[in-house]
Amino acid sequence: MRVGHGYDVHRFKEGRNLVLGGVEIEYKLGLDGHSDADVLLHAVADSLLGAAGLGDIGRLYPDNDPKFEGIDSRVLLRDTVSRIKEKGYKVVNIDCTVIAQAPKLSPYVETMAENIAADVGVDPDFVNVKATTEEHLGFTGKMEGISAHAVSLIDKI
Repeated sequence: MRVGHGYDVHRFKEGRNLVLGGVEIEYKLGLDGHSDADVLLHAVADSLLGAAGLGDIGRLYPDNDPKFEGIDSRVLLRDTVSRIKEKGYKVVNIDCTVIAQAPKLSPYVETMAENIAADVGVDPDFVNVKATTEEHLGFTGKMEGISAHAVSLIDKI
């Protein structure tokens, strides 16, 4: 068994859709990024890549490659899972936390977990998504952006 940790952050930007965990969330701001800027799925992908010793999403899906511009991060997550399977691993479970002062994310975390579970090929009981604020501290607390952490466990197939 191997454990990986992922972290990602994106700043808010006007004129973009807010997508977290593959869920489009109605909000006045979106996140800035080359892809759809789904900070949660980026953290999850990084945790899986780290566990398998495959680097990180910046190396595999660079933000200067036009083929990834505007791409749905669920596509990247599914490709990540294909890569870890090629290396002889399967996903066991994933635990993640989204840090955002706003918007309120609790109504969406179950759907986010279901999306992640579907994309990595596990039962939804093996994916946990939490959302928290930073009590108005730091860049997320000042509503400059959103960050996410993820921890994953993989095992040999």
